[in-house]
Amino acid sequence: MVRKILVLGAGKSTSFLLDYFLKKSISEQLLLTIGDINPKAIPQAIAAHKNCRVIPVDVNDPPSRKAAVSNCDIVVSMLPARMHLSVAQDCIQYQKHLVTASYISKEIRELENDVRKHGLVFLNEVGLDPGIDHMSAMEIIDRIRGKGGKMLLFESFTGGLVALESDTNLWNYKFTWNPRNVVIAGQGGAAKFIQEGTYKYIPYHKLFRRTEFLDIEGYGRFEAYANRDSLWYREAYGLEDVLTLYRGTMRRVGFSRAWNIFVQLGMTDDSYHIENSEGMSFREFVNLFLPYSPTDSVELKLRHYLKIDQDDIMWEKLEELDIFNPNKKIPLANATPAKALQHILENSWTLGEDEKDMIVMYHKFGYELNGKKRQLDANMVVLGEDRTFTAMAKTVGLPVAIATLNILNKKITTPGVQIPISKEVYQPILSELQSQGITFKEYQVPYLGYNPDTVAG
Repeated sequence: MVRKILVLGAGKSTSFLLDYFLKKSISEQLLLTIGDINPKAIPQAIAAHKNCRVIPVDVNDPPSRKAAVSNCDIVVSMLPARMHLSVAQDCIQYQKHLVTASYISKEIRELENDVRKHGLVFLNEVGLDPGIDHMSAMEIIDRIRGKGGKMLLFESFTGGLVALESDTNLWNYKFTWNPRNVVIAGQGGAAKFIQEGTYKYIPYHKLFRRTEFLDIEGYGRFEAYANRDSLWYREAYGLEDVLTLYRGTMRRVGFSRAWNIFVQLGMTDDSYHIENSEGMSFREFVNLFLPYSPTDSVELKLRHYLKIDQDDIMWEKLEELDIFNPNKKIPLANATPAKALQHILENSWTLGEDEKDMIVMYHKFGYELNGKKRQLDANMVVLGEDRTFTAMAKTVGLPVAIATLNILNKKITTPGVQIPISKEVYQPILSELQSQGITFKEYQVPYLGYNPDTVAG
C-alpha cells in the first residue's frame, strides 16, 4: 500500500530530505507530495521523479492547506516556525502525524491533549539544533545513568560554519542557514545558564564578549557564546540536579569580538525602521550610528567611537565587508537596521556554487561514577558537498526524514507533542544517521568542571 508524505516548504534545508524520500520511495512504497507557495522553484530533477508530485500550497490559504493535509498519511513541515500552528491544527482535524525541525511553541504544546486523544505523533525539534543535539546528548546521558553514574555537568555547542577549504574571508564565516537568524541571534532577553550551582545571566550587549574556547582535532580552535536559555533543558533532559548546564553557538575564534562591533553600534536592532533606507549607500548606513562631525570621515568617527586602532584586525574585517562603499546601495524600503545589515553581509558571506559548509557539534558530560568524577567529551563534524547539498541541509533534513519513516513504519508509536529524547525515538534515528556518515567521536578526559577560561579579551 502506498504511503503518502506531504512536505510543506522546500527551502534551503530540504535537499537531502527530499532526496532521501525519493531514494526510499520504491522500497518503502512512498508517494511524496511537495507543497510550496512557489512550486516552480522546485528543482526539475525532483519534480520529475515518478514518485513525486508538486502542488501549490499557500499555508495562509486554509482551503489549499487543508486539501493537502487531508490527502496524506503524515505531514513534514519545513515552514518557518510561526506557520506550524495552523498546519498542526489541520493534522488534528484530519488525524495525521506531524514532524518538524522547529522548537516547540507554547501554542503547539497546548495541543497535547488532542494529539494524544487521537493517538498521533507530533515530533518536533528533530533537525540539527534542535534535534541531533537532543538525541546524541540523551544517548550518552542514558548510557552514563545506565552504569549508575550521576550527572554533574552538561555543556553543548553547535555551529554552522564554512569548511576549511572554502574559508576565504577574515571573518572565517559564511551564511549556511537563514541569515536573518544569524543577525538577530541572542536578542530577546539575557542568556541564562547555571555554573557550578550558581545562576548566571549575560545581557545581549555583553553576550559576544563572553566566550568559551573549544578544540576539535583536525579542525582547530573554536569559540562559543551562550544561547539564550540553557535552563529549559534541565527538565527536558532530567538534569534538575546538575551543577553546570550551558549551551552555546560555535564560531571561529575572533568572530564574536568583531561581531560585537555591530551590536555596540546598534546595527543588529530589529525594533524600528529606517524611513529613507531604500537607495541608502552602505557608507550612509554606517554613518547613521555615529556622532556628527563637520570634518571627520566616517572611518575616523567609527575608529574613535569604538576605540579601534587602524592596524587592528577588527578594522580589516570591517573594510573587507565594503561597508564604507559610497556606491553600493541598500535596496530595501523601511528596513530595520538588522535587515539592512543582513543585506550588506549577504554581499560578502554567501556561499559560492561549489563552496562547502561545515557543521560542528561539541558535547561535554561531567559525571560521578563509583565515587570518582569523570568527563566524556564528544564531537561531530559534517562537511557539505556544495551550495545545494550542504552540511546544514544534511544534518537538518536527514533526521527529519528518518523520523518520518520511523513513524510510518511504527517504530515510533508513543503519541503526543514531543521532542526526540526517548530511546524509542533517538536510537533508530542515530543508527541510521551513522550509516549516512553522521557520527560522533568520544574522548574520556580528566574532569575539570566548568571551563574557568570563559572570558575572551
